[in-house]
Amino acid sequence: MLIASRNRLARLHYGPNGFRVLSPGDHVLCAVSGAPIGLDELRYWSVARQEPYASAAISVQAALDAKE
Repeated sequence: MLIASRNRLARLHYGPNGFRVLSPGDHVLCAVSGAPIGLDELRYWSVARQEPYASAAISVQAALDAKE
């Protein structure tokens, strides 16, 4: 029996070349804005902080904020 993962928050491990699904789901939440990001649309994350980001601009801002 397949477990439905629609409208469910996924838990991921972020690596330098991709991510691994730890708990099935169809989206994650942006660490900064809280916006849902479909796994097929997820392009930006921090390996060091294990955080997903909704856009490149948000990713850059999070990196700059982390250095302060």
